Amino acid sequence: MKRRNFLYAMGGMASLAAYNGWGSLIPDASSGSKEKVVGMYIHQHWPYNHPYAARTWTVEDYRGYAGALKKLGVNTLVIWPLLETMPNPLTPSDEANLAKIGSIIDMLHNELGMRVMITLCPNIVADNAIAAQAPFEKRHFFYCDKFIDPGDPVAVKQMVAWRGKLMQPLAKADGVVIIDSDPGGYPGSTNSQFVNLLDQHRHMLNRLRPGIELYYWMHVGWEAYCRYYQTGKFSWGTPDEAVDILTKLKKVDPRPWGITIHTMDPPPNGTDLQLAERFGVAATSLAFNYGAIEGEPTFPMTNFGGDAAYNAGRASAPGGVVGNAQTHCVQLPNTYAFFRGATGTAAPPDPDSLDFAPGLIQDQGQLILRGWQAVAGTDSVQMRDTADKLESLSKKTLVPGPLSGLLFSSPQRFLVDLVMELRLHAAFTEFVAASNQGHDVKTSFREFVQSASAWQKRHGYECAWSWPGMTESLKKLQSPEIDKVLDEKGQGKTPADEIADHFRITETYTPRLLAAMADASKNMG
Repeated sequence: MKRRNFLYAMGGMASLAAYNGWGSLIPDASSGSKEKVVGMYIHQHWPYNHPYAARTWTVEDYRGYAGALKKLGVNTLVIWPLLETMPNPLTPSDEANLAKIGSIIDMLHNELGMRVMITLCPNIVADNAIAAQAPFEKRHFFYCDKFIDPGDPVAVKQMVAWRGKLMQPLAKADGVVIIDSDPGGYPGSTNSQFVNLLDQHRHMLNRLRPGIELYYWMHVGWEAYCRYYQTGKFSWGTPDEAVDILTKLKKVDPRPWGITIHTMDPPPNGTDLQLAERFGVAATSLAFNYGAIEGEPTFPMTNFGGDAAYNAGRASAPGGVVGNAQTHCVQLPNTYAFFRGATGTAAPPDPDSLDFAPGLIQDQGQLILRGWQAVAGTDSVQMRDTADKLESLSKKTLVPGPLSGLLFSSPQRFLVDLVMELRLHAAFTEFVAASNQGHDVKTSFREFVQSASAWQKRHGYECAWSWPGMTESLKKLQSPEIDKVLDEKGQGKTPADEIADHFRITETYTPRLLAAMADASKNMG
């Protein structure tokens, strides 16, 4: 089970019916409450460039991306609109974003027949003064988050009332999903207080529009994550705590409601199908096997190969399954693999097969596949050779394929992205190899810094960045500038303060690391 790297760092197809036989693999993805959910989570936490960050997407972007996902069998989008970062009063950019998400819900319902769920954090609001200093598209979550004490009834009432106003443009959403941990929690808070938070949200949703489903996203466990904030030491919740919280929640009975469960690599807190069956919520339970398509926060790089994404999609719960990605336009192979599993295809995609890539750009499936294979490999010469061929292709006239919505209206951008990834991976591979072998790293390190800086400038991602072998190789440079960034730790008077500060500084980690690497490269002469 994988979740956000933040947590571990601190705690440890109608149009395809005749296309390569896909039509027989893909079920009807029309909306309907009796249909099992096949969903994608649109996570908007990080402020970076368009179209890499979901926060920047337009209605047309959603139309193209969701339309392509529907051809892969997806019938539901789960969207985190970051209401927690929106100040009172709203800035113009926040008002515009709420209106946009409302239009997206209408479009997904009316044009694509898809369901929409909205994600909320349990007890976070914006620090109004800080949040108002940046527009929605550029605002860092952990720069402006403010935790509400669940034991303070006045603060809880104010938070829920404000959320009720923010949710008005989103009132047509089919459901709301609330997690029990990252991000959320409060030192020493209890399960009773968390259940009260869910109950207060239930009443707010009833006032907004009766019938909105409320899903409890069971993850670490509320009391376990609150202990983390209290002690600074991470551990999963226990089965007894999971039973306790569902016992209390069933007594409140916030219907219509359901839970998410773990169906792969279940954590020790017992949040599995057996628990859902015990409390009579198995039929609507959703599998949320996090991180199978892409971990988070993750420096953007295409994942390819293996069957982890396929297996996570296939390990559905009775109510359905939801996948997640951070940089959706980069993670196309794993997206396909996940939903191939989620829609019941008997075998994972063949890494040598051409059944997906041609759907992106007509007649170019073979070279696209070679690019994905190379970026997942270790042969830097092959990476550079494939990058040259893809760069040449990007300058030609390209015909979009039936899945071109996954490319966000730009086949050329997609190809150039893959070129930049290949050149970066080649430089990184050579730098780590030279470092491990005790060779002179000046040339390989300089190329690594240049290619990483170019790719980062293109997508703008700023948060955590950790690749196998990277920290070890950077440490060998004995650069004070680099070591200062690598050794950063959160500061504060309490464990909660230290955790909050760590999250905050990690939001802008990558630009600082790249700047330090550039300085070190110059100092090498």
